[in-house]
Amino acid sequence: MTGAKHTMHNEYELLDSGDGRKLERFGDVTLSRPCAQAFWGREKPEIWSDATASFHRELGWQTQGAAELPSSWIVTINDIAMKLKPTPAGHLGVFPETRVLWDWITDTLVSSGGERSSVLNLFAYSGGATLAAARAGASVCHLDASRSMVTRARENAGLNGLDSAPVRWIVEDVSKFLGREIRRGRTYDAIMLDPPSFGHGTKGEQYKIDRDLVATLEQCRELLSDEPAFVLLTSHTQGVTAAELEGLMGGVLGSGEITSGAMELTGANGVRPVSGGVWTRWSPASRERD
Repeated sequence: MTGAKHTMHNEYELLDSGDGRKLERFGDVTLSRPCAQAFWGREKPEIWSDATASFHRELGWQTQGAAELPSSWIVTINDIAMKLKPTPAGHLGVFPETRVLWDWITDTLVSSGGERSSVLNLFAYSGGATLAAARAGASVCHLDASRSMVTRARENAGLNGLDSAPVRWIVEDVSKFLGREIRRGRTYDAIMLDPPSFGHGTKGEQYKIDRDLVATLEQCRELLSDEPAFVLLTSHTQGVTAAELEGLMGGVLGSGEITSGAMELTGANGVRPVSGGVWTRWSPASRERD
């Protein structure tokens, strides 16, 4: 993978949204799911009846007509292949609003030295950001408290020809792992984290973003190398603003360049984007390449 421009393979798009729902295409499968942010009216109501399936919190997944919802399938999103599996909670195993950040991660690490970089990905889910770093040649530590999601992330690595890439796959509580890494004296050039609003560790430990995020960032600060590339913080928690995350990052990590923005679900020109959360990133002023 290089920073050169190329034709990007992408099988995801937002087709429409409104009335509290979103209509998305994942390869050959079109899905309608709840979306509280889409409080406006639908712009293309005529296309919704063509959805493969719809998810409703009270009823679960429901197919339309003779359509069949696959138990799993593979899509490529911004050049990263991902295995999708519908869950009883309406999730699939990917958050497409982060795909622009995948590109930024790859490009930034390539320009920062690629194979010489070590990256830590916390609350790493199905591995989109991990694979974005690995395709740049970086060594990555992928950590999540869900064994099934770490297994899925390893599958995704194989789908992308990265099963032999230098990735450590860790199933562990974040706070315990970070404390252990600090005691070991380990450091990382880049750290990425996507903390949940509320989550559980491997032994039932509770994580609450409003209570625990500052402590997590303080641990991350201790793990940064002498010449760090960046810290990237993303949040899907409703009500959390980019300004709040910027304040936290600056307060903990100190001087440097801090930028932020919205994560959005997007489609073709003319399709209204849908907010999917916010991101904030910190980097030393001398390393900022925006």
